[in-house]
Amino acid sequence: MTTDLPEEVARMVGVRQYRQTGPLVVDVTTIRNACASVENGNPLYWDEQLATELAGSPVAPQAMVSAWTRPFHWTPDPSEPSLPLQVHFDLKEALGFPEAIMSSDELVFHEPVRVGDRLTSTQVLLSVSEEKTTAVGRGRFWNIAVEYRNQDDLLCCREVIAGFGYRRAA
Repeated sequence: MTTDLPEEVARMVGVRQYRQTGPLVVDVTTIRNACASVENGNPLYWDEQLATELAGSPVAPQAMVSAWTRPFHWTPDPSEPSLPLQVHFDLKEALGFPEAIMSSDELVFHEPVRVGDRLTSTQVLLSVSEEKTTAVGRGRFWNIAVEYRNQDDLLCCREVIAGFGYRRAA
């Protein structure tokens, strides 16, 4: 990691932040709506008996893991958070980057997400690079980890997202 980071950003590295329990309990209706929207006919998500035989209980598709903890875009309570991956937006603001792109996303799954689970996520800034110039502008690369745990504090997934915050080239 670079040593020329603003102190505010350097203090964020390695710190668990934004513990957020999802607004939804994992449920069959939401799973099936998501599967129907992409025409996912995997019987594991449609046949509860088969899911119980194979996985011990009905489970959610792995691709839905972040959906269970993502805040609603809008709620009538203005004090509720509305941005997923808040660490990313904190970095953009602290470093003065109006633009950012996410360049990779790696997920490692552990415990299946099961019907009835309520997931909680936490975010950790893993690293921030020195400033670099790319084709889109000058900025910094960063890596953020998001851990998703169920109500029993079992790790369901660890996601590492790489981003690049920048100012457009003149």
